[in-house]
Amino acid sequence: MSISMYQASVPVLVRGLTNLQNIIGKAQAHAAEKQIDPSVLTGARLFPDMLPLLRQIHIATDTAKGCAARLAAVEAPKFEDVEVTFDELHARIQKTIDYLKTFKPEQIDGTEERAITLKMRSGPIEFTGQSYLLGFVLPNFFFHVTTAYDILRHNGVELGKLDYLGAR
Repeated sequence: MSISMYQASVPVLVRGLTNLQNIIGKAQAHAAEKQIDPSVLTGARLFPDMLPLLRQIHIATDTAKGCAARLAAVEAPKFEDVEVTFDELHARIQKTIDYLKTFKPEQIDGTEERAITLKMRSGPIEFTGQSYLLGFVLPNFFFHVTTAYDILRHNGVELGKLDYLGAR
């Protein structure tokens, strides 16, 4: 039995973003409860050469919307990466979830062999739809969601594994 490209992408990305929404909500409540300037958390990094929390969220949402758009061969909406507050980050995540929910299985199923080219600083990278989804999108998406979780956990936000995994 095989799994569809749609099922391996859109629902997985929506779930990860929904869990990220909840994690960000806990961080926002933590900042309020502990009287921490929220920008301390949104600007926090695990190490000086790593990107801050807000950029982790920008990249996770860009990865998710770009995945669905590329697999469906449509233009993804452009987000300007200007969100810095928890409310703005929540809105960006929700906007991405709403965008992903506009896709239908028939737009994405059967794209395993679709040619996808990413323009990177180092030059273009060529993928098939399946190698793009499984070898680039999902690892990249979960790297940034995990890093967001880790930044907040490192900064004292009470999070556990079930916050990351979400409710079943």
